[in-house]
Amino acid sequence: TIVTLAACGSDENTSPITVAETTHDTTGHEPVTVAIGGVDYGFTNVPASTPAGTTLELQNTSAIELHELVAFRRPDDDDLPLVELVQLPPDQLMERLGAPVTVVLQAPGSDEQIVAVGDGTLQDPGRYVVMCFIPTGVDPQVYLEAAAASEGEPPVVPGGPPHFVNGMYAELLVEPLS
Repeated sequence: TIVTLAACGSDENTSPITVAETTHDTTGHEPVTVAIGGVDYGFTNVPASTPAGTTLELQNTSAIELHELVAFRRPDDDDLPLVELVQLPPDQLMERLGAPVTVVLQAPGSDEQIVAVGDGTLQDPGRYVVMCFIPTGVDPQVYLEAAAASEGEPPVVPGGPPHFVNGMYAELLVEPLS
């Protein structure tokens, strides 16, 4: 089954996206997979809402930049607008966001996703923010090698500000299963 959703995101893309529903899970609901595009510097095809249990996949369309999709579940009582949230100093931003639910990377020109945290699935209903923390202009291979050696911590590599500073962030609502 294919489901078409209206898209919204931090870019100007307003075309519908196609979401492929996959095999049945143990609760009897069909899990949904959403392919979110990573462009320089934004996300495309981010649905306004999606059901709990949705898996996010990253499709990096950049020819040069490595991109990642880092998803955080926002606290229910956090009413700070997203545009203000991403402007917080790094320590305040990370304190407010907490640990990521999932982290998926994809190198330019690659079809392979690298799943660093979680499995891409957003299980719990609520508001989520997706961001890319890759430093602008970093060599993809240098970053991936540093990440492999960082023992689960974000790698420290030379480069410009993280991609989210340039607009690579979006928000989506994960709705409870009915």
